[in-house]
Amino acid sequence: MTMNFFNPVTTQTWTNGRHQVRCVKTIQETADVRTFCFMAEQPVLFFFKPGQFVTLELTIGSEPVMRSYTISSSPSIPYSFSITVKRMPGGKVSNWLHDNLKVGDELAVHGPVGNFNIMDFPADRVLFLSGGVGITPLMSMTRWLFDTNANIDVEFVHSARAPRDVIFHRELVHMFSRLPEFKLHVVCENKDDIGEAWAGYRGYLTQPMLELMAPDYLEREIFCCGPTPYMNAIKRILRDNGFDMDHYHEEVFGATPLDVREEVLELAEQAEAAAEEIDYAEMLSIEFAGSGKSVRILPDETIHAAAAKLGLHIPKACGMGICGTCRVGIKSGEVEMEHNGGITDEDIEAGYILSCCSKPKSNVVVDF
Repeated sequence: MTMNFFNPVTTQTWTNGRHQVRCVKTIQETADVRTFCFMAEQPVLFFFKPGQFVTLELTIGSEPVMRSYTISSSPSIPYSFSITVKRMPGGKVSNWLHDNLKVGDELAVHGPVGNFNIMDFPADRVLFLSGGVGITPLMSMTRWLFDTNANIDVEFVHSARAPRDVIFHRELVHMFSRLPEFKLHVVCENKDDIGEAWAGYRGYLTQPMLELMAPDYLEREIFCCGPTPYMNAIKRILRDNGFDMDHYHEEVFGATPLDVREEVLELAEQAEAAAEEIDYAEMLSIEFAGSGKSVRILPDETIHAAAAKLGLHIPKACGMGICGTCRVGIKSGEVEMEHNGGITDEDIEAGYILSCCSKPKSNVVVDF
């Protein structure tokens, strides 16, 4: 007689879209950085490309808010995923997450998306450069390489304010102690006020430091994430030394999106001010099938702007074609879309666009 001791589990695979998840654990990484771990009620294999990100759909007060965060965990641990968030002075969303999101809370996420990932740019030798909380996508990549026993030469250079601010420090030391081809370098701007000894690099990352850490840095595939001044300094070093920037990759998120009502008002004012100068014949019709509303816009305006003029709110976060939040379907017509990795080729083939970066080439009917 055959006995089945296991109940079958129906497992879904994560695909770009909207998903309901529950916070199952929080980890205080440093004094102002916390990791939030999520799972789905029905098992989901959260597979993604290490370095990609998700967009959280939140309600703060009574206001809907969308914000993108890099996944810091690795897809090698597939039934959950994590984001790591730094509390920012005046940060509306980061402070809310630290103060309010707790184990058991549910929220919706969009994603995963993003061109900044290690799978799309394979190399035998890589250089990871991170500053502050910019370590999160590179930590996801490192965890993936470690867990999959990848035969890759990794130089990891991280910059922090002080030793106590080095995120994931103990885990990094553990991983890099077990693989001779993984080398870790930490640069601290200051020593800790509490007097903790620091024998490593001090100050800001400079070219002489980089040459000491990774003498062959110009021959590596480089992944960089951190504050804008940090990334600008890195790019300056690379360009000054003739580095082929096709092998440089960085993570950049757009500014916080405007309040929807402010955006609608601004667009309406712009339209009114320019009305007399517009050649009506140049304008194209954008119809939104779900509401039955339509509007005419110029070819250099986006589908998202057309929706806003009608008071229709297509959710968006980055406004740069990165996060994929503003994805909608097209029933008819053609658009020109200049995205930054927020939509897959399969979605495009299926008739989807990112409304924030799509401009009409003809009259368009949108499935929204």
